Amino acid sequence: MSAPRTLDPVSSVKVKLGLLVAISVLVATVVASLGTRSDVSFWLTLPVTVALALAVTQLLAVGMTSPLREMTTAARSMARGDYGVRVTATSSDEIGQLARAFNRMAEDLAGVDRQRRELVANVSHELRTPLAALCALLENLADGVAAPDPASLRAALDQAERLTALVADLLDLSRVDAGKAPLAVEPMAVGDLLSRAVGEARFTGRDVGFVVSVIPDDLQVRADPARLRQLVANLLDNASRHSPAGASVHVLATATTDGWRLEVADEGPGITPDDRERVFERFGTLADSAGGGGTGLGLAIARWVTDLHGGSIGFVEPAPGTGGARARVDLPSSLAAPSSLSSPSPQEVRMDTPVVSPAPVPAPLPPLAVEPLSLDTLFGRFWPDAGVPGSVRAVVASLLVGLLAGLVLPERDFGIGTTLVLLSCGGVILSFSRHRRSPFTLACAALCALLAIVPSIRDAEWIAVLSVLAGIATCMAGLAHGRTLPSFVLAGISWPLAALRGLPWLGRSLGALGRLNHGTAILRTAVWSLLGLLVFGLLFASADALFATWMGALVPDLHVDMVVARAFVTCAVGGVTLAAAYLAINPPHLERSGAAPRPVAHRFEWLAPVLLVDAVFVLFLIAQATVVFGGDDYLQRTTGLTYAEYVHQGFGQLTVATVLTLLVVWAAARKASKETSADRAWIRASLGLLCVATLIVVASALYRMHLYQEAYGFTRLRLLVDVFEGWLGFLVLAVAAAGVTLRAAWLPRTALLTGAGLVLALALVNPDAWIARHNLDRYAATGKVDWWYLQGLSEDAVPVLAEVEGESAPCALATRRPSDGDWLEWNFGRNRADSELGGTSHPDVDCASNPSDGP
Repeated sequence: MSAPRTLDPVSSVKVKLGLLVAISVLVATVVASLGTRSDVSFWLTLPVTVALALAVTQLLAVGMTSPLREMTTAARSMARGDYGVRVTATSSDEIGQLARAFNRMAEDLAGVDRQRRELVANVSHELRTPLAALCALLENLADGVAAPDPASLRAALDQAERLTALVADLLDLSRVDAGKAPLAVEPMAVGDLLSRAVGEARFTGRDVGFVVSVIPDDLQVRADPARLRQLVANLLDNASRHSPAGASVHVLATATTDGWRLEVADEGPGITPDDRERVFERFGTLADSAGGGGTGLGLAIARWVTDLHGGSIGFVEPAPGTGGARARVDLPSSLAAPSSLSSPSPQEVRMDTPVVSPAPVPAPLPPLAVEPLSLDTLFGRFWPDAGVPGSVRAVVASLLVGLLAGLVLPERDFGIGTTLVLLSCGGVILSFSRHRRSPFTLACAALCALLAIVPSIRDAEWIAVLSVLAGIATCMAGLAHGRTLPSFVLAGISWPLAALRGLPWLGRSLGALGRLNHGTAILRTAVWSLLGLLVFGLLFASADALFATWMGALVPDLHVDMVVARAFVTCAVGGVTLAAAYLAINPPHLERSGAAPRPVAHRFEWLAPVLLVDAVFVLFLIAQATVVFGGDDYLQRTTGLTYAEYVHQGFGQLTVATVLTLLVVWAAARKASKETSADRAWIRASLGLLCVATLIVVASALYRMHLYQEAYGFTRLRLLVDVFEGWLGFLVLAVAAAGVTLRAAWLPRTALLTGAGLVLALALVNPDAWIARHNLDRYAATGKVDWWYLQGLSEDAVPVLAEVEGESAPCALATRRPSDGDWLEWNFGRNRADSELGGTSHPDVDCASNPSDGP
């Protein structure tokens, strides 16, 4: 696909850059203003504005710089010997001028290369004729067919002298290339010239006779004998080669009013009028000519010699009653002295002028010519784009997902509509994934599908958002097909970067859309159909109330602000889907195939730090045991803290210590040598002790959080921290299992899938209902509760809160109201809450909260 060149009429690069900046800023300003005036969220307006401005910039910049990229590709092709490529030079600025100069340079180089090849062919052709005659003569002498008389030896010497003259002609060719070809003009007899030329032609071994006529017999001319000899020899060679066996070649030289004429006629198949000019081109042989052969240079050389003498040559109609081909040469009978020809004149023509082959049709540049060079430089080997074909299906599918999101998501809470959009997006991405048959990718896809159902089950936005984020992380890891933790991180970063890396691919996809059968017609039909539906639908809706009611049920809200909001959602969702689709089609190279990590030279380099960490952990565990056996009195006497304050103070630090322990194990395992059994034993012992101590720390952290929740109540954050710490404990167990076998390649993927699975399990547990249940149990046991916090829980907690009886019942269900959304907003948690509320709203009441006596 050729890059669009909208700014080609502008005659200055500086003005183009100014227009590029102005248009991009204008697009960004208009889009941002529309989003702001329509109350679209800033977090939605910003990425859409940046993406559209970047797309406009890229679209215009590609057209500006495409000649430079084409020149780069063409230069590489010319370095390989292909001089037929040309760049598109349509712009009027400095880059366009450079492109035209580049094309002229390419044409000149092609001409020089063509002259070089033709020079070799010319020399080979010219050497072949005298060598053939000389070899035939010497073969006859060696076989005894001819006697070594003075005539035979004279003929052999003549051919040898002709070879010598040809070598001298090579020096003349250098003058021809310089635009000069001086002639050695002297008086000569045409009869003698033809007799000698025919005598040489008889030694070629062809069964052809020659009939020579000169009128008048003593015809004298002033010319270059050597050049005319080349002319006559090539005409005779061409005529004899195309004549049947036993035929005659007629040679006629006659005087004319302003010079003399030479005609050579054969009895061959002849030349059609359409081909009579083409045969004088270099390599202009006719494949269908009887007795064909040769290199196609003889007649080209004949024309060159004719032009040097200021004459003309061509094929004319044969004489009446005869057939074959008839060559006619008209030459002046007298030329100026050689000294007068030393300067350029009409007779001194360049050799390539009359006989040059037509310029080759410029070859099309390869697809790389439209690839933005800057992006290749930016992403390099990490993310190549060459050879990735455009995909119309990916663009259309992503656009449809964006339209679905624009119709479903605005002004609706999480529900079935959200799940439909998420599943549609995931289905599009999976269908284009390069690794869609991989078990790991399929497992990630199944987990993403389950996480996408959470918004239809739980009303709690925090768990729905957490599930969507976990699904995104799992999706990106499955697309990139990574195996290590860094590859998962890079996969997540690659998704937003795909909006930049995929711009050339998007251009190729749009170009392929224009080349589809009836693609433009289909698009035009869709636009006109939608326009007609919109216009007539609005007219009839304004004319009839019942029709307007029906239309309102079928068509979403289309007032201006909502249209803008839906457009932003369409662009955002369609854009992120398309970026993910490109990531699926062309994932980056995340796994670097480098050398394995080099272990340290001495065991103590890794063992000493690990043993010190082990010692710190053991000392900490001793302190924990002292607190357990010493009791609350000992803790207050030694630290001045109550037990509740003590467990609250250390929980965060224990969580960080658990994460750091995993890093210590990873670093030590990479640097430790595993060559000997002693090395492996030390690894298992030291790191195993560290893992066991870490598991005890995890248990201590979970116990601390339990005591803290019993003292101060249960919240979402505390539940999440519990789940996270439990997941860390599982990872420690997995690391210990990997240490036993010294095989850890399965760990990163296991950690990813179990983490996402844990989020799914948390959603299925119904965390808001779990928090409400435990806080109510604590209220029943201690009389302490935070009604304000319980009222802020989602509708998922309503079935539990509805169990409260007595004076506290209004506090439990305060501010609860039945939902009034449509079927796209349906949610299992809200549906259960509506059943408990019985369709009635509960007013806000002032309830005293008594969560605890502590912080």
